[in-house]
Amino acid sequence: MPGRLWQSLRARFEPAPIADPLWRRALVACPLARRLDPERQLQLRRLAGMFLARKQFHALAGAVLDDYWRLLIAMQACLPALQQGSASLRGWRDVLIYPGEFKVRRSHHDDHTGVVTEGDEILIGEAWEHGPLVLSLADVQLDLEQPWDGYNVVVHEMAHKLDMLDGPPDGVPPLVDIPRRRWIQQFQLAYDRLVAAGPGHSPIDHYASESASEYFAVVSELHYSQPAVLRETEPAVAELLHAFYGPSPADGEEPCGGCRR
Repeated sequence: MPGRLWQSLRARFEPAPIADPLWRRALVACPLARRLDPERQLQLRRLAGMFLARKQFHALAGAVLDDYWRLLIAMQACLPALQQGSASLRGWRDVLIYPGEFKVRRSHHDDHTGVVTEGDEILIGEAWEHGPLVLSLADVQLDLEQPWDGYNVVVHEMAHKLDMLDGPPDGVPPLVDIPRRRWIQQFQLAYDRLVAAGPGHSPIDHYASESASEYFAVVSELHYSQPAVLRETEPAVAELLHAFYGPSPADGEEPCGGCRR
C-alpha cells in the first residue's frame, strides 16, 4: 500500500511525459498549439501532461474518448494557463464530455413577482466553481477545424475557470503584474460599449453582454482566434489580455516541416 501511494503521488506531481507520436499527432490537429514558438510548445506539453494526470475525464451520453482526444482537450485547456502556470489549474478535478449539445435545468427567480420558473437550457460548454468543466465534443472538434473564426469553447470555459479562482465569476481573474484597477476600468468601459451598441453592431459576439464574466470569456476566445479583430475593436482590452495570456498563437507563423496538415 505505501508503494502504491507513493506511485500515485509521484504521478500527480511528476506525470509521465506525453509520448512523442501522440504529441506530434495532436500538434498537427491543434493549430493554436502548432503556432506557438518552440519554448511555449514545450511548456504546453508539460502542462498538458500535468492536466491529464490531475484531471479525471468522464465520457457521457455515448461520447467516445481516447488518449488522442483527451490530449487535444488538455492542450486547449492549458493554453490559457501557460502564462499563469500550473497553479491556475487548481480547485477542480473533473472534465465531463458529451458527444454534442447538452441540456441543463435552470431555475429563475423573478425578484419583482417572487415567481420561480424552471426550464431547460441547451449548452455546448459550462464551468462550475470548484466543479467540473463540461464540454461538447462536437464543438471541440469544430473549433479544431475552424480555429480562426473567433470561437473556442474550451478557451471560453477555461477563462471562466481562471475567473473563479478567487471567487464567483466577475470578469476579474487573479492578476499578477497587471493593475487590478486598470483591468476593471478598461473592461467595464468596453462592456458598457458593447451593451450600448446592441446586437449586431459590434464584431464582439453580443453574448458577451450577458455579464462581465461572459465578456471576459468571449474576448478571451477572440484573443486566441481573432486577435486582430479585438485589437481593432477594443485595443485596451486586447493589450490587457496579451499581458494576461501572452502572445496569441493566431499572430504566429505556421511551422515548417512535419507539423503541417
